[in-house]
Amino acid sequence: MPLWIDQKRWRCIDTTLRLNSANVYTDTLAHRLGTTVHFSPLLRKARRLGLATSEDLWTLAVQRGCRHYWQGTEPKGELVPSSLFSNEELSIALLNCATQYSPHSIRCGAAMLGAVGNNPVLIAQLAVRERSQSVVRYVAECGRKFEPDNGYWSQLLILLPDCQPVKQGVMPHPTRFVTMNGYERGIGKKISTQWQRPQTAAA
Repeated sequence: MPLWIDQKRWRCIDTTLRLNSANVYTDTLAHRLGTTVHFSPLLRKARRLGLATSEDLWTLAVQRGCRHYWQGTEPKGELVPSSLFSNEELSIALLNCATQYSPHSIRCGAAMLGAVGNNPVLIAQLAVRERSQSVVRYVAECGRKFEPDNGYWSQLLILLPDCQPVKQGVMPHPTRFVTMNGYERGIGKKISTQWQRPQTAAA
């Protein structure tokens, strides 16, 4: 084989390796769960759109209505419109096993996973494609526990394939996905919970 072909092929391989290594975190959710890290097409899409870090995804979640995670430093305009990066994609990007391990990312992802209007079929497809179905299943089971009358969670769990439960101690406690109130108007003292999900501006 001519030498120039070998050199050209090596340059292509070297470029690919450098690009991939730049997108790999050393402490990923997959590492914490004891699973294999994969190269995520969804996270690559996010980076192409300018969402290069976990902080960018957090900011977009706040801009989409997760005001309980508001820091006061987020720009007013959305970093990326939902027409280019949907709420379903944002939720799976935040819950992605290939991203840097962060309980804050998981909590933001859980909030976005419960966004009103999410398509459970698309969520399930993305979760499987991104090899993050165990994480999504954990969150969905928490959602069904706190919102048993919300058919969205049950439908999502049916669509997700069976998988091994997540490793204990890695995911946030289920109560971190909800707000808890010890007083209910007209009733008095009563512990009530509400899933933390994106709120519209009028809410």
